[in-house]
Amino acid sequence: MCLRDQWVVITQARCPEPRRRQAGGASLRSVRPSRERVSPPHHRGLGDAAAGAAAMAPAGGPRVWMLSALAAAVILGAAEPVLANEDISCYNPSDPGPPGSDRDLGAGPQEDAASDRSGSSSRIVNGSDCERDTQPWQGALLLGPGQLYCGAVLVAPQWLLTAAHCRKPVFRVRLGHHSMSPVYESGQQMFKGIKSIPHPGYSHPGHSNDLMLIKLNRKVRESRTVKAINISSCCPSAGTRCTVSGWGTTNNSQHAFPKVLQCLNITVLSEERCKEAYPGQIDHSMFCAGDEEGRDSCQGDSGGPVVCDGSLQGLVSWGDYPCAQPNRPGVYTNLCNFTKWIQDTMRSN
Repeated sequence: MCLRDQWVVITQARCPEPRRRQAGGASLRSVRPSRERVSPPHHRGLGDAAAGAAAMAPAGGPRVWMLSALAAAVILGAAEPVLANEDISCYNPSDPGPPGSDRDLGAGPQEDAASDRSGSSSRIVNGSDCERDTQPWQGALLLGPGQLYCGAVLVAPQWLLTAAHCRKPVFRVRLGHHSMSPVYESGQQMFKGIKSIPHPGYSHPGHSNDLMLIKLNRKVRESRTVKAINISSCCPSAGTRCTVSGWGTTNNSQHAFPKVLQCLNITVLSEERCKEAYPGQIDHSMFCAGDEEGRDSCQGDSGGPVVCDGSLQGLVSWGDYPCAQPNRPGVYTNLCNFTKWIQDTMRSN
């Protein structure tokens, strides 16, 4: 089904029957119920608090040392989870390029949305470098050159999806970029976000219905490096293999950020296993996925895509901290339940 003038496609092929579970279905070495006090979910974004603690990379080197928002929350004893819409200055500003180039933000009205100051982001732990141009729908939300605070995914020529906890009044969007460096890459496109529309059912701190649409100031130029992805109308079954991607932190202890986009293969868990891992915190708007080897999304990845069988299945939402702990899978927004809202919202805006 296509929306005229929007091109968003909701894949409506016959959904497969749920796979039979063997010995309890997909598990991360058999997820055990937590006997600890249930804590608020940790979002996987980068925070404003972290920006002040960021150490810029030395000249000529792309490495950056900074304190992630979630780490800051732990150190400062924050009572609430730090959410993914807080920013970290990763790199020194670079030449934005001449007007009219892909580096130019372009003209367009600026609509300031109400700012939700809570936020966090996550990053891929123990993943690997994505092959260049294999994730052309991947976007980065920036507060300034090199100031990544969330991921996003292109779903139509003028629309992206991200997590609702990534909402900011003003931000820029970068598409078609492989490196985290602000240095211009051939094929990249830069935009302004002129409208952000979080799902009306989004709740904090439980983070149900954690999705938001972002309207760009102009349509993208579809290319090898920038391309929208279809949204699946089928909910994922236990055992489904998916890929999550992002530029988030790759090491819990060092808060290291990757040079290029990271990819990780994860497995969808059954709803039962998901609820065992996070008692009282999981609802129909979420699904769990993880990896037996301790690989996970983490700080800086919030709002990024989870792709299963070539279609967009979910968005990075929240998880335990430190990331990539045994029996503590990542939690993702379950987009199959929101296809009508996505279509209706784009159509009316």
